[in-house]
Amino acid sequence: MNSDVKSVVDKPAVASPAPVRRWASITALVPGVALCAVGAAIALGVGRLFSAVSPLLIAILAGAIVANTVTLPAKFQPGLTFSSKRLLRIGIALLGLQLMFSDIVGLGWGVIAVVVAIVVLGIAGTMYAGKLLGLSWTQRILIACGFSICGAAAVAAADGVVNAKEEELLTAVALVVIFGTLMIPTIPLLARSFGLDDVSAGMWAGGSIHEVAQVVAAGSALGATALGVATIVKLARVLMLAPVMAFLSIRQRAMSDNSNLQVKRPPLVPLFTLAFIAFMGLRSTGLLPEEVLGVAKTVQTALLAAAMFALGLGVRLSVIRGVGVRPFVLAALSTVWVALIALVGVVLVS
Repeated sequence: MNSDVKSVVDKPAVASPAPVRRWASITALVPGVALCAVGAAIALGVGRLFSAVSPLLIAILAGAIVANTVTLPAKFQPGLTFSSKRLLRIGIALLGLQLMFSDIVGLGWGVIAVVVAIVVLGIAGTMYAGKLLGLSWTQRILIACGFSICGAAAVAAADGVVNAKEEELLTAVALVVIFGTLMIPTIPLLARSFGLDDVSAGMWAGGSIHEVAQVVAAGSALGATALGVATIVKLARVLMLAPVMAFLSIRQRAMSDNSNLQVKRPPLVPLFTLAFIAFMGLRSTGLLPEEVLGVAKTVQTALLAAAMFALGLGVRLSVIRGVGVRPFVLAALSTVWVALIALVGVVLVS
């Protein structure tokens, strides 16, 4: 071999400086994050025109439409992954600013007990039904959390702890959209046919419907009083996201400890869960002016809309068809089960 050629071959590659690598990783996120920002802006704009429709649902649907009509280049993927995970967790943490401990305590211990029962029994019943249907543990826990706590945000939060397969995550998100939307007209109709008053109807809506925005839409159909009650009950369910995610994290750590595989252990309590509680405590102090809370809510909605658009981009009809009918059966059973628990609870405390 020629000595000049040999010297070039033997010469070790020089690693890029850390700042260069860091800058390259940041720039790789730009296309995907920019696309999600556009999707979020469109969702927020449509949400302003049609206030009864959640920007988060619009974002998911918009992403799904794009995913099934356009083939995106691979360069978008890093930013889409970043948006569906990091931006989502920041948005979930900021949800804490919508809650005050006094609002939850003001519900009364009976209603608080009902909320806990909805989440705990809802998850337990969904997990058991999913086991009978032969679904994987991760698929079951995603659906259980989404339908029992707070919809797509809870699905994605659970995925951040248990690391489910991508098709399981996307299926659970799609099911939340489908069945939660069906609940919007169903609960008001059933509440009136059952003869529930506005307060009881609002409690049932807040205790049974999946997404916060879906609860607001159903509560609006029931009236102002029902809307207020429904929103507070639903936000109490959102608060249960923190202990449930902490429990799942502890379980995952225990499983990794007992496994011979080298599995990265999740934190004892996810950081976004701690941030959620911290923001809730900050809001409860009453120190934050309304202007700041208004800006924070806008930022939180925008971040979640961007994350939901990214998740929607993964909802492909071919993927949904590929998972079979069993997840849909579990989603239907979970919807009825959670609604039944909530209705029994409402009757008991009314």
